[in-house]
Amino acid sequence: MLRSFRFFLVSLIILAFLPIFASAQRSPFVVGNASAAPGQKATGYLEVPAGVDAGTNIPVVVVNGAKPGPVLALVTGAHGTEYVSIIAVERLIVDLDPARISGTVILIPLVNIASFEQKVPHVNPVDNKSMNRFYPGKADGTQTDRASFLITKQVVDRSDYLIDYHGGDLDESLRPYAYWGPTGKDLQDHISKEMVLAFGLDHIIIWHDRPTDLAASRYLDNTASLRGKPSIVVEAGHAGTVETDDVALLVNGTVSTMRALKMLPGEPNYIEHPVWLEKIVDVISDGPGIWYPLVKRGTYVQEGMKLGYVTDFFGKVILEPRAPEAGVVLHVNAVPSLKKGDNIANLGVVASKAPL
Repeated sequence: MLRSFRFFLVSLIILAFLPIFASAQRSPFVVGNASAAPGQKATGYLEVPAGVDAGTNIPVVVVNGAKPGPVLALVTGAHGTEYVSIIAVERLIVDLDPARISGTVILIPLVNIASFEQKVPHVNPVDNKSMNRFYPGKADGTQTDRASFLITKQVVDRSDYLIDYHGGDLDESLRPYAYWGPTGKDLQDHISKEMVLAFGLDHIIIWHDRPTDLAASRYLDNTASLRGKPSIVVEAGHAGTVETDDVALLVNGTVSTMRALKMLPGEPNYIEHPVWLEKIVDVISDGPGIWYPLVKRGTYVQEGMKLGYVTDFFGKVILEPRAPEAGVVLHVNAVPSLKKGDNIANLGVVASKAPL
């Protein structure tokens, strides 16, 4: 009964906005140099001009549905070696049929081209910046700044909803989870919560402590949220692997969310009893060494539990990191290499109660 009522309520909210969506959808939809008429799919690029460093071309796909509806942005590859999220959006490019879609889908399958090509985790090797830390960007900065500026203008500002995809980087053994960031705006928060529940990942972080300055929004999904666009972050995949089950989580979750937004026919597959996490606790290395983990991704640990140990290059144990709080291991360092300041593990602390 609760599930049926939820679906009915979200349907009413979405339908209330359909007249607005309809007025904007009957002409070709253009993002970068990709232009798709209603009922068509088109490919192209967001052309980031050269500045203080090299320019780049970010691939973009526009799937303009045959029927009117909202605009949903699907963005991945800010970290070019989080492969599962990239492959999942590539699958969606092929699978999404404009004849079945109400509205328009903008897909960015790979933001960080240099990271992908050079197999560099975490950052854009052109300017050594994370491509999910410098939004809303600026037109005269380094390549990451300019790319973020263009994505904000061409993708975020053109969208009604946004999903940002991530996963375990080359050195991160990660269990799947999502982020939901409440803004204090009741209608927007209700829709974004329905989006994250429809996506179906069973661990959800309630992301409270996000920037509130429009000029320094930092993260892609936060940039959308501050502009009034319901948005979520989803993560799957670990340590450079591309497992079929992880890809399916992201593909199926996207389809379910599109159903919740009335962009595809059918009922969404809501997660009924997710584990809500109230915060993330980072465990950071205070020096270089060789890492030997004693816990795996998804393990629940108690406060004070030993997570592993670090040796020097002669085999002497120099550090035994312990859990600062009880929680679930969202990801743990996947490789032996450690330097000072590296993330050894992220722990999700379970919320005392589910959000209303």
